[in-house]
Amino acid sequence: MSKDIKINKGLDIQLVGAAEQNTSKAVLSNVYAINLNDFHGLTPKMVLKEGAEVKAGEALFYNKNKEDMLFVSPVSGELIEIVRGARRRILSIKILADKEQVTVTNSILDVEKASKDDVKAYLLKTGCWPFIIQRPYSIIADPDTNPKAIFVSGYATAPLAANLDYILQGREKELQAAITVLGKLTAGKVHVSVGKSSSSPLAGLSGIELHKVSGPHPAGLVGTQINKIDPINKGETVWTVSPQDLVIIGEMVLTGKFNPQRTIALVGSSVKKPHYYTTKIGTEISTFLYASGVNEGRFRVINGDVLTGAKSRQDGYLGYYNNTVTCIPEGDDYDFFGWNKPVFNKISATRALTFSWLQPNKKYDLDTNTNGEHRAFVVTGMYEKVFPMDIYPLQLLKACMVKDLDEMEQLGLYEVAPEDFALTEFVCVSKQPHQQIIREGLDLLQKEIG
Repeated sequence: MSKDIKINKGLDIQLVGAAEQNTSKAVLSNVYAINLNDFHGLTPKMVLKEGAEVKAGEALFYNKNKEDMLFVSPVSGELIEIVRGARRRILSIKILADKEQVTVTNSILDVEKASKDDVKAYLLKTGCWPFIIQRPYSIIADPDTNPKAIFVSGYATAPLAANLDYILQGREKELQAAITVLGKLTAGKVHVSVGKSSSSPLAGLSGIELHKVSGPHPAGLVGTQINKIDPINKGETVWTVSPQDLVIIGEMVLTGKFNPQRTIALVGSSVKKPHYYTTKIGTEISTFLYASGVNEGRFRVINGDVLTGAKSRQDGYLGYYNNTVTCIPEGDDYDFFGWNKPVFNKISATRALTFSWLQPNKKYDLDTNTNGEHRAFVVTGMYEKVFPMDIYPLQLLKACMVKDLDEMEQLGLYEVAPEDFALTEFVCVSKQPHQQIIREGLDLLQKEIG
């Protein structure tokens, strides 16, 4: 039996360039890279040195604060470069892939007989633990904590996001194995959310509490679902896992092999033939970007979706947790008196002077132009119209900016992650970096309170 969740507040940003539901195999990348910025707050310690040979699934580095938490290589080959920044901080690790791949084979976990401690030890050893994310703080889960519940969102509502119903087809066996394993890590429930009218493979799994979600973005964000199902209070912890990462965990449990395969959606108005590609974590984006063809003119490659993704170079590398790569025109031009004239090619939550209400199903070809510059907060009431959580977004942002720990706690910072404020950042007339403000607030709260 499912429990329905209907979200009324939010905003669907309908863009040109959605992926067609057909999948190609991406060209094999020569070099794969792991970007350490994908693991927020992690202090890595290298296991191997430059020039070392590594197998797929073999440990590259570990968490300095939790030495049995290993991070493994997505491919076999030669560790050709450890890119370092200020104070020798590791920024990324690059591997020159072998033509013939060699994979480490681990023991197969007996899912039915394994205890909670057995499951933890297995996931830590095999490199699957980093796929489990913890709230509060939106960091890799601490294996020494006991989550009150685990959440999986199988409903993607972000602009041009990959269709999870499509990319999970035929992976029911791996999904079930992962859910069974994760169920041993919590005394609470494993909550799985799918679209109300979807045909998701997740809906037929056992050992879950199913929720059918409807409504505009951010209905598909796991933070929105946590807030509506089982909100986080001070001292409580929940864990989250994305559906494609469930597949990797399930395959490890069933076969003993680390297979970091991703089905990614290459989308955006700058792509001539947007569709899906099968590739691996850390692959060169160029291996599938140019296969689809790109339009003439300057465009921006975004590692992720347009709201939460990071700017990337065209020869950059696929993010560790990403299943979308977006290409949209670079917004390096400006409209004369653009703030004071009606326009028909932009979307606005207020719909003032954009006339987007005339064509509710229109798809927009937006660029990266912010249409304004950073300025002081203006109280418009707009954030509350697109923010569905039972939290005061403006007040929480201001508490984070002035570093008021008591206010941050009382206003619900434990419940949120930066991605939950991506939509308020989009509609912000003050052009404030909401996601950055929330990230800095979470880091301060973790440092001072833990």
